[in-house]
Amino acid sequence: MLDSRLLFIFADDIKKVLTLAVLCILVMTGMAQNTTKNMKTVYDFSLKDKKGNEVSLEQYKGKVLLIVNTATGCGFTPQYEDLEAMYHRLKDKGLEILDVPCNQFGHQDTGSDEEIKQFCTLKFGADFPQFKKSDVNGANELPLYTWLKSQKPCEGGYEPKLAAVMEKLYNEANPEPRKKDDIQWNFTKFLIGRDGQVIARFEPTVDMKEVEKQTAVAL
Repeated sequence: MLDSRLLFIFADDIKKVLTLAVLCILVMTGMAQNTTKNMKTVYDFSLKDKKGNEVSLEQYKGKVLLIVNTATGCGFTPQYEDLEAMYHRLKDKGLEILDVPCNQFGHQDTGSDEEIKQFCTLKFGADFPQFKKSDVNGANELPLYTWLKSQKPCEGGYEPKLAAVMEKLYNEANPEPRKKDDIQWNFTKFLIGRDGQVIARFEPTVDMKEVEKQTAVAL
């Protein structure tokens, strides 16, 4: 049997290791939060393409951006058609639409990145940039979305019955509840001006004609 003094030493060492580990986690968390806070424009962020390569959003500097989280099996999926039409009408004036597929809302985007791309191309002819499927809420959310949500909080606009259904489906698909300003559902859109600042946030229930109207003004 181990001497009681040795047990005390081992216990003390373990306590020190655990304390150090906790401190490291706190420091890293603080650094991540401070990093996001220090981000001042959309150009400070990047997204991953479908091959996992980092794509700096600085390459879109000077353009008006519409950033949208999408899904292929959602009731709002037909908005792809409106987005594609708007893209072709306004692309030459400086619009870029950035498509971020997400499977957090009712598991409505379960396909692979390649399957998602094929679906959008064949069904809607979508040819605006589409990135790797990612989380937009929760512990693994994209830093870009942490920043976007901090710039334009959710203002609601959902019918109570629809909101209740969305909440139920979201909670069934995710281990942690949504925060107040989290993305509520697929096809939430953020309009970014040429200066890289967020101009507006559109919930998916906002008429696409209104989205295009405000986008055209930003151009």
